[in-house]
Amino acid sequence: MAYQLTKIGSALSGNLTKTALRSISTTGAVYEPRKLPDKTGKNVVLVDGVRTPFLMSGTDYSKLMPHELARHSLLSLLRKTKLDKELVDYIVYGTVIQEVKTSNIAREAALAAGFSDKTPAHTVTMACISSNQAITTGMGLIATGTYDVIVAGGVEFMSDVPIRHSRKMRALMLKANKAKTPLQRLQLLSSIRPDFFIPELPAVAEFSSGETMGHSADRLAASFNASRQEQDDYALRSHTLAKEAQEKGYFTDLVPFKVSGVDKTVEKDNGIRVSSKEALAKLRPAFVKPYGTVTAANASFLTDGASACLIMTEEKAKALGLRPKAYLRDFLYVSQDPIDQLLLGPAYGIPKLLKKAGLTLKDIDSWEIHEAFAGQIIANLKALDSDYFCKNYLGLSEKVGTPDLNKWNNWGGSLSIGHPFAATGVRLCMHTANRLVRENGQLGLVAACAAGGQGVAMLLERHPDANAE
Repeated sequence: MAYQLTKIGSALSGNLTKTALRSISTTGAVYEPRKLPDKTGKNVVLVDGVRTPFLMSGTDYSKLMPHELARHSLLSLLRKTKLDKELVDYIVYGTVIQEVKTSNIAREAALAAGFSDKTPAHTVTMACISSNQAITTGMGLIATGTYDVIVAGGVEFMSDVPIRHSRKMRALMLKANKAKTPLQRLQLLSSIRPDFFIPELPAVAEFSSGETMGHSADRLAASFNASRQEQDDYALRSHTLAKEAQEKGYFTDLVPFKVSGVDKTVEKDNGIRVSSKEALAKLRPAFVKPYGTVTAANASFLTDGASACLIMTEEKAKALGLRPKAYLRDFLYVSQDPIDQLLLGPAYGIPKLLKKAGLTLKDIDSWEIHEAFAGQIIANLKALDSDYFCKNYLGLSEKVGTPDLNKWNNWGGSLSIGHPFAATGVRLCMHTANRLVRENGQLGLVAACAAGGQGVAMLLERHPDANAE
């Protein structure tokens, strides 16, 4: 993608470096709520949410099945909110890489968690924004008056993904199943060739282009002149802030998990690793070799994990004696070229949502943006601060500008905490809600890119009764 950008704002690199080791700021000022308009007439609220620890695939969750992780998140949500499961009207749950035995994992996880068999549940998939889609689907069901109490979430399990026989072998096996005589079966066996045994392995790649997301990230970083040092600095920032938040006990959405067959209880995310600039600089490119800038350290890693949250009308929450975290005020989805603009969802979604809500960058107190790659984050920031991009691709009269990085992913992000594809959206919303309390903010914006060149932007408002526990 050749944007032919001439002046994109060299100040970004300096800002990232300055904030790399900055402590999370808090303030003692009194919070004064200022309500945004409710567009649904229902005042939909995020009551609370939970997640399992996010683990690198192939570690302590490796012998589980995905519905077991999902079950734990659902049960933990009920325990945390003390909600009677019979009060849940509907469950919407996301997943991306499906386990074929539990194709509607929402239903299977709900039954495994002891929800009533009278509680409907369906599964959504929208790549990395699947649990965002689960939440906003729930918002729609509430806004239409169809239901009052919704559980939404998502799960991803990269330790065990489906590996298929080749199409030739599958076709032969289906024919063999229909063969009626030994001679017919023998004839089919004689047609087998060595290439029939080559399996089809899943890949984090775009079907439309055949290109891995890492290659797309490398090209995007090059298009926006995101240097290797900028990317490494951003990755270091993410891990540093995540480690600090973890040590301060800010990850109150995380619920420990005692894995069957594993002696220890899994109590924290295991991908947070603060390194040094020197160590990061030594890593070789992971995708575009030898000149690429995306490495294993400045890209998110394959992760196992699950999440769940409770949403309902504010009136219902009050009737049940619950203390909501935030109002779910607004959202939208975007899509663009899945080849050259695959990871620019935030750059497209953020300006549209701000305009829709009548807000500016300065009105946002908490930014929670999915970190697929450090280069992707830097490219989106530079796109927002580019007159050329904003005029030619967003149809704006001038650039949007750069969000305040002191309010940006202050507890780390997907680069450090991990990214179970379908579970990340709930984490983004929960960190937004809890940060608004700890940082004395009012409005939080969540945004993420997703496979297929899609993206989401969501607007949350702190609830007056919210706490960060």
